[in-house]
Amino acid sequence: RRRPRRATVTADMLHTEPALARQHLETIFHAALAAVDGRAVVRRFLGNRPPAGRIAVVAIGKAGAAMLAGAREAPGVQLFSALLITKPGHFDASLERDDRITCLQGGHPLPDEYSLAAGTRLLRFLAGLPADLPVLFLLSGGASSLVEVLPDGVSLDLLRRANRWLIGSGLDIRAVNRVRQALSAIKGGRLAAWLGKRPASVLLISDVPGDDPAIIGSGPLYPDALAARELPALPDWLVLPPAGKMPCCEETLPHHVVASLADALTAAAACAADMGYPARVMPEALAGPAESAAQHIAQQLLSAAPGIYLWGGETTVVLPDQPGQGGRNQQLALAAALVLQGQQAILLLAAGTDGNDGSTSAAGAIVDGLSTSRAASAGQDAANALRRADAGTCLAAAGDVLLTGPTGTNVMDIVIGLRMPD
Repeated sequence: RRRPRRATVTADMLHTEPALARQHLETIFHAALAAVDGRAVVRRFLGNRPPAGRIAVVAIGKAGAAMLAGAREAPGVQLFSALLITKPGHFDASLERDDRITCLQGGHPLPDEYSLAAGTRLLRFLAGLPADLPVLFLLSGGASSLVEVLPDGVSLDLLRRANRWLIGSGLDIRAVNRVRQALSAIKGGRLAAWLGKRPASVLLISDVPGDDPAIIGSGPLYPDALAARELPALPDWLVLPPAGKMPCCEETLPHHVVASLADALTAAAACAADMGYPARVMPEALAGPAESAAQHIAQQLLSAAPGIYLWGGETTVVLPDQPGQGGRNQQLALAAALVLQGQQAILLLAAGTDGNDGSTSAAGAIVDGLSTSRAASAGQDAANALRRADAGTCLAAAGDVLLTGPTGTNVMDIVIGLRMPD
């Protein structure tokens, strides 16, 4: 049953207490995060479909610790051993104290020597399991960078250079991960060869449009039949090895998406409605250049009826040679703030559901019609910051950066617009 709705939020309430509107946007965002929390969704899935007998677990990704904690807690799960590979700062102390669990860190957003060490340890972990022990894989965003095994002809220097170019190329995640598959000995379904005859299944938190298991984490256990035919144009120095051809299997392992962007947006809309706001999930996905998306969203909010408006997806940013601080969500938020200058009735939150925007510790930002004025008072020029991909510095000066810390999930980005009555 739905909870009873709270009293309708009035214009007087929000105009009298401007901070209240920002608090409401954060509350709605956190409701979205709670709906796709890795611990909760894995525990619920396995509680409804508990594996028979002992299992080994491999958790890889920024939500890996939360997902593994959910698997360990799920009723009926008998954990034999587990391997966790996640980003520094995303560990769970209780998992590290469990003698059955090995916890490793990998490089992110660029793969590094820790990523390669994690790849070696992953293959060793699988090879050392009993021959008939079922393996449960828990995959989430970040897995592409956190663990790697290099094919012949690919060095770590080339891999890092390629990934640095991919991050700043403006390509969407589908194209980016297909190039990563071609530079890997375990992505694009290749990791399945290391399972032997062990039964295995995969639970996924999706951070890609369409929830495609071949693209999530670069599909280590799901062959991508289109990968070789749909590679983007690459710079001359990035020559893919022959091993980049994708394997093809008649049967794929069972893959289950346990949390997605749609789940988060649905929960956000329900929370907004319970707070008394008219709420609408917008049909168009966030995509393309962040600044173009910001223009479109800001114009929609300027002409919208009062209420909460929700977008989800993932934009792109083409980075200059020497980018500043920030990420695509801060870039989008600052670009929107320029359009909304002087508007007293509109606020906008743009944030990554993983709690990290680009290489910063911020999840994103909350902006309003005075954001650029506050930044200017602190000596920051918003338009110049956008050109230098330094939106994070500008927004920090304005006091608009949103900090959440690691969230235990990763289902792309969310933008929440609030249009108040004039």
